[in-house]
Amino acid sequence: MGTNVDMERILSIGGILTRQAQLSPNAIALTAPGSPSLSYRQLRQETLGIAGHLFARGLASGDRVAVVQPDAFDMALSFLGVASVATAAPLNPAYREKEFDFYLSDLNAKVLIAPEGNHPCREAARTLGIPILELGELRSPGRAVGRAAAPADEALVLHTSGTTSRPKLVPLTHANLCHSACNVATALQLQPSDRCLNVMPLFHIHGLVAALLASLSAGASVVAVPRFEAGRFFPWLDEFQPTWYSAVPTIHQAVLSASRAEGKRSARSSLRLIRSSSAALPPAVMMELENCFGVPVVEAYGMTEASHQMASNPLPPRQRKPNSVGMAAGPEVAIMDGDGDLLPSGQEGEVVIRGANVTAGYESNDSANAQAFTHGWFRTGDLGYLDQDGYLFLTGRLKEIINRGGEKIAPKEIDNCLLEHPAVALAVAFAVPHTSLGQDVAAAVVLRPGIVASPAELRDFAVTRLAAFKAPSRILIVDEIPKGPTGKLQRIGLAEQLGLFDKAGQALKPATPYAAPRNALEVQLAQIWATVLNLERVGVEDDFVQLGGDSLLAATLLTQVSAAFGVGPETLVCSGISTVDAMARRIGKGSEGQPAEV
Repeated sequence: MGTNVDMERILSIGGILTRQAQLSPNAIALTAPGSPSLSYRQLRQETLGIAGHLFARGLASGDRVAVVQPDAFDMALSFLGVASVATAAPLNPAYREKEFDFYLSDLNAKVLIAPEGNHPCREAARTLGIPILELGELRSPGRAVGRAAAPADEALVLHTSGTTSRPKLVPLTHANLCHSACNVATALQLQPSDRCLNVMPLFHIHGLVAALLASLSAGASVVAVPRFEAGRFFPWLDEFQPTWYSAVPTIHQAVLSASRAEGKRSARSSLRLIRSSSAALPPAVMMELENCFGVPVVEAYGMTEASHQMASNPLPPRQRKPNSVGMAAGPEVAIMDGDGDLLPSGQEGEVVIRGANVTAGYESNDSANAQAFTHGWFRTGDLGYLDQDGYLFLTGRLKEIINRGGEKIAPKEIDNCLLEHPAVALAVAFAVPHTSLGQDVAAAVVLRPGIVASPAELRDFAVTRLAAFKAPSRILIVDEIPKGPTGKLQRIGLAEQLGLFDKAGQALKPATPYAAPRNALEVQLAQIWATVLNLERVGVEDDFVQLGGDSLLAATLLTQVSAAFGVGPETLVCSGISTVDAMARRIGKGSEGQPAEV
């Protein structure tokens, strides 16, 4: 292990930056494509400048500063600067204005750091009377900060989906985050010579802790790419020579698709390890990654309430077990039964944790805290067991939260959105199995008497009101929604009750019948779609999101289609395309030989 992680842990973000600036002032801390690199001395100066400006505006410990920055380099600077004086609240730039209105209000945000130009977050902030700042005006020498952040001060607050429509606020202290960052650095044996290629969004706990803070705690460097694009992954490897990256399974699958297109180029990679977390990694994907890059793939287990990491598979020569998320890697991990008793190895129950990286509790939510904590243990809601070697295997979920490729979604929020449609009398969102995402979002809807609405119409309605990853990829219109023995609606098992999947998770009813390509353009497009989505085939009427597509894969798809047909990505983005048929019509002649729609 590197001495930077073995030394007494520094339990504030500002303290980590200060120490690294003293130990290695000229070592690269943060860089990005097309941006000047920042040394540890420069990064500390930048963060102090941002903190000084915020302090001069009256912000102090406990005040929430919402941050919306699509660019990861800007988000990294904003987060580190804000956390040095107040509480950072990163928000997903993909949210709609209505969502920003909720999150900004719920946070009681004192200030919003927004991107330049028009953005839905600005309109929401103006409506709420929240001052809007831009990072550019904060990136200059500022006044000194009156008080350095202490380990017990709140550094970060994130929302996590609950079983109700209202997300829960998870406050995390400097000590929580720094303990977790050091846990990741220890598990991965990070050295100052390491360099992380950060492909995760930094409004996500995975990217903030596992990539950014873990690297900084070890005195290593971070490459903050603007956003993940599979087509640029290998050029980034060549340019920056990173030693590792951490991602969700959908990103790993996109990397493998790009690798197939690159042939054997991946054999020249500088990587020494690959980390996966936030959703289950299929064993076949793990094997292909290891064969492709010739390095170990380390699967880990994390969640927001634990400041990310709870367990991790070890690096060689210690054993990595397929289908296992590894051993406790920071907090204590145990299995608990419904009565609150801990179970021995081999017995299945609820995964529980406790440790210095675990939140003290949800904010202003006594009922949620009463359910979440038992005898000092935090109940994760995940089912699993520990084997005799202490490796954790997850077997399911107790809670209704949908984990779509690492994004946690509250089904009640989707219910409420669909109920706003005038044709909907009852709506119940639920999880369905998905081969690459782990889980996907579906919804069953009962229409009001005498009113007609199609599943496509209802989904379009949801997409305009929810972030794209929350919108159900499949909507079933039914006469009645099955209820449990007590007469209550039960989401868990609904996919099976409605005849969509069997108990083994095998699909019984395809979302749409397979429609084969009808001309050369559609054939070529379908092949590109299948490659990006890691599927054997794609029909011309198959919906992109329903197939497992997300914003990261959409960017990859648009890049490849643009390169293949010479069409600007903005042309495809603006048209709201969701099928091969629609894309073919946009690019050239449609299936019936008609001119492209404009």
